[in-house]
Amino acid sequence: MHVQEWLETVPAVSVYALVGVVIGLESLGIPLPGEIVLVSSALLASQHGDINPYVLGACAIAGAVIGDSAGYAIGRKGGRPLLARLARRFPHHFGAANIALAERSFQKWGMWAVFLGRFIALLRIFAGPLAGVLHMPYWKFLIANVTGGIVWAGGTTAVVYSLGIVAEEWLKRFSWLGLLLAVLVGVTTTLFLRRRARRASAALSDAPVPTAG
Repeated sequence: MHVQEWLETVPAVSVYALVGVVIGLESLGIPLPGEIVLVSSALLASQHGDINPYVLGACAIAGAVIGDSAGYAIGRKGGRPLLARLARRFPHHFGAANIALAERSFQKWGMWAVFLGRFIALLRIFAGPLAGVLHMPYWKFLIANVTGGIVWAGGTTAVVYSLGIVAEEWLKRFSWLGLLLAVLVGVTTTLFLRRRARRASAALSDAPVPTAG
């Protein structure tokens, strides 16, 4: 069953809770499809009046900020042995190459790695725990964490909800033509985001590691 189809079968409060928990666990460092759940829920909110987009966005932001903060605390306490355990448990996500790539991004961008990590699947999982492992000052992490959570979670909810409303209006007015346009917009957006993520990862892997001077 598709994520959105399943979400349609549960009460609104369960959708809010699911979004907050899934995004929180993903930000904590557990590989879960937080972005898919958020996008599906925001699209569902545009089609069903019982799901409030403001509450949905607030739950997504809270999950992102709290999850990242918990990941930071765990990473700071667990250190590199924690990364080794995660690599054994989730080798596809926490393999040596991915950890090295994430570390290079932190060395190059610092606070921006936490902020921009919200928009890159790999860094979204790594940002909190790795910031703790690398002992980033907490006040810097907190600023980047909160602003990144608001922009990513709140912005994604707002954009997808707005696009869903527009698509719904087109569907009512132009029937199959509106459906075709909505599908094309969705496919184009997905391809664009995937291409941007690949370019960002490639740029990180090719970038030289700065040396202390």
